[in-house]
Amino acid sequence: MTDPTQALSFGAAAAAYDRFRPRYPEAALRWALDGLPVPGRVVDLGAGTGILTRGVLALGHDVTAVEPDPGMRAQLEAATAGTTAHDGSAESVPLPDGYADAVLVGQAYHWFDRERAHPEIARVLRSGGAFAPIWNLRDDRTPWVTELSRIAEIGDTVDHLLETVTGFGPAFGPPEWAEFAHTTTLTRDELLGMVRTRSHHLTATPERRAEVDRELRDLLDTHPDLAGRDTLVLPYRTVAFRARRR
Repeated sequence: MTDPTQALSFGAAAAAYDRFRPRYPEAALRWALDGLPVPGRVVDLGAGTGILTRGVLALGHDVTAVEPDPGMRAQLEAATAGTTAHDGSAESVPLPDGYADAVLVGQAYHWFDRERAHPEIARVLRSGGAFAPIWNLRDDRTPWVTELSRIAEIGDTVDHLLETVTGFGPAFGPPEWAEFAHTTTLTRDELLGMVRTRSHHLTATPERRAEVDRELRDLLDTHPDLAGRDTLVLPYRTVAFRARRR
């Protein structure tokens, strides 16, 4: 598990997180849930502000959201009609054995204590159910996005995921993975707002935050692919893993 201070830093910026973070492409969610009943009983673990919850609800499933940060839970409930978020974590899921057809995780698996989380996730899944962590990653094959990642200290990459996500413990079969391309269109200020919801920015000193803001504005003003543009198309690579409960 990574620094818990960073893991629980997002609540202070919950409204901005919900506004600026990208949604998940429908194709990725359908792939993660392929072969399961509709409606199925899906747990969104580490649900944050409900971005993934709302995507799965739109596909016709029943969703139970579990999130440890009270600020994020409050934003999820405000933005997701009829949904109550449960206080819990991947290491202590407040749901009974065999509860779910699927457990999905959007943007949060890297915060888990895997040795404790994998058996707990297996416990709440029925036999044959699916566990599927999903990430939206900026496509840093695009030169200006590479600079964005450097300035904002964004280190998550597809190659890193494929090296580090190799299995979910003995209760699960071998994982499959798939990649989906999509984009979001942002104004300059929205791009800055998105970066300010990153854990490195939220836990940085005021001086470091100001430095990052200055470097990002300089990138937007001077990079040949961005200068003079009011809106930007930010490319993403969505990576999903999927494994079945034995």
